[in-house]
Amino acid sequence: MGYRIVNDVLQGYTARKGLEGPFNIGGRPLYYDVKEGAYYDPRSDFYVPQDEVDYLHNELMRMMKKA
Repeated sequence: MGYRIVNDVLQGYTARKGLEGPFNIGGRPLYYDVKEGAYYDPRSDFYVPQDEVDYLHNELMRMMKKA
């Protein structure tokens, strides 16, 4: 099994205490906060609504199926 780097959006983002990640979800660097049960966007300093994360994930899966 191989892998493909889709986007280098995570450059400059490192691990943060209390958060998992960073993850590249739909071209956005996001961290998962286990206590909140939500994804955190360090660029906006807000938690991302779950429906938006689902949309970004589905778009990523759609792009990968085309490749």
